[in-house]
Amino acid sequence: MLVPPEMIAVQSKLIYQMNKYCADRVQARKAQIHKTIQEVCRVVQDVLKEVEVQEPRFISSLNDYNGRYDGLEVVSPTEFEIIIYLNQMGVLNFVDDGTLPGCAVLKLSDGRKRSMSLWVEFITASGYLSARKIRSRFQTLVAQACDKCSYRDSVKMIADTTEVKLRIRERIIVQITPAFKCAGLWPRSASHWPLPQIPWPHPNIVSEVKTEGFDMLSKECIALQGKNSAMEGDAWVLSFTEAENKLLQGGCRRRCLSILKTLRDRHLDLPGNPVTSYVMKTLLLYECEKHPREMEWDENCMGDRINGIFLQLISCLQCRRCPHYFLPNMDLFKGKSPGALENASKQVWRLTRIMLTNSRCLEEL
Repeated sequence: MLVPPEMIAVQSKLIYQMNKYCADRVQARKAQIHKTIQEVCRVVQDVLKEVEVQEPRFISSLNDYNGRYDGLEVVSPTEFEIIIYLNQMGVLNFVDDGTLPGCAVLKLSDGRKRSMSLWVEFITASGYLSARKIRSRFQTLVAQACDKCSYRDSVKMIADTTEVKLRIRERIIVQITPAFKCAGLWPRSASHWPLPQIPWPHPNIVSEVKTEGFDMLSKECIALQGKNSAMEGDAWVLSFTEAENKLLQGGCRRRCLSILKTLRDRHLDLPGNPVTSYVMKTLLLYECEKHPREMEWDENCMGDRINGIFLQLISCLQCRRCPHYFLPNMDLFKGKSPGALENASKQVWRLTRIMLTNSRCLEEL
């Protein structure tokens, strides 16, 4: 098929704009975040070293692999989550019956004694390993460690939450979340994935993702608030970070995500925080299903993909619902105020209109 010269000219201009945006704005964001991560990890490693002295079951899994830290997630340029992986799940069964959206419980195997578990004192009378009890113990240890560690003048525990959150130098917030890795397992609530009628991802990738498994995090779950409070305390939040990252390899997917996060930080960091980086990542995964062919993810298509994701975002904000990619019964907008979602919808639409109508918009954005 012959493409008119003027279309080629527009396309090459857009590619130039995207590359320049990546070189300027995206790289500046990454460099700043990398610098902050180094500082955050120095402080957190020192705190966790003190925790381990007091309680050897909480061993830090925050290790540096050539500048990349396993279990560290960037929530925003000043907010981070660090997962600390706990040992031993052998005597516990994973129970995921759909009654707790986005969550599951760990229950003692039939006939197994509590005393066989490394976490014996956190197992309830019903035989569940309580996420909240483990988190509460961990919170106490971290609070004590903050007073003893060498960064005690610049790190403070955030008090009004059951989660383990630190404030570093008044400007950075770090959540430290105890978790179990569940390799070789796949939750029943995500069993619909991948959708049979969609040729993405490739079966080999699906197999790798399911073998890799998922994580169970001890953190507050918005989806459960107001439900059975006893069960809510025992429940662990399902997390698919590794699976999501594996799916976004290839083509310009990672690059798209970096641009989306940069646009989000610069223009959509709004009151009530309705548009998170995780929402952007989720919509990118849905866009991958809508455009399953690899040729649809080369750099010529990057502008179309980003506009498509913004149009999806407007639709989600207007419907006031954004389904989790692996757990569609879970709404990522749950707990967000209608006013915050309405305001975000207007801001995203304004941004999208600029991107659709001005071929040089990235110079200003």
